[in-house]
Amino acid sequence: MPIWNIVLSGDPGSGKTILARRLVQEHPGFLRLSVDDLRSMFYGSAAPSEDEDLTYNCLTVMRDEALSNRHSVVIDCTAPKNTTRTLLLDTKIRDVIKVLVILIVERSELVGRNRDRGIEGAVETWDKIWETPLSNMPVMKFWNNSISDYETSYYVLTDLLSSKVNPYKRRFLGKRVPTR
Repeated sequence: MPIWNIVLSGDPGSGKTILARRLVQEHPGFLRLSVDDLRSMFYGSAAPSEDEDLTYNCLTVMRDEALSNRHSVVIDCTAPKNTTRTLLLDTKIRDVIKVLVILIVERSELVGRNRDRGIEGAVETWDKIWETPLSNMPVMKFWNNSISDYETSYYVLTDLLSSKVNPYKRRFLGKRVPTR
């Protein structure tokens, strides 16, 4: 059975935590690691701290320990920058398939979701630091504007997880990843 290192990236309110929890619930052997949970545990708040290096170093140690014990990992994190994505995707553990899953939601939908959550301005802040993923990163776009979008994207992702085809092959991703 393949071992996966999945890094979720997307705006606050894009559905990363819901997706991560569902993957763990429906796929035995998957573990969820959350940057927000670590921050809350360490500092009492999910907001970024002055010591982000400690948070991310602990996260990568936990990831590598889980992967070395043959658990797949889904990392629940906004990861808007390529340095963060690279840190979370790269591991010394062998025979691990890695993929960056970018959750995509229309701006008006995101603004509404974050207003309902009491975190107005999160989309604008995230947009300022967002970087286009590096060309060497295996990326899947996960559309989440509606329940229908979410379920379609989830089906494609779980189909990818059960496939024996290496996701690094561009022709594979080109046929499997929803585009608009």
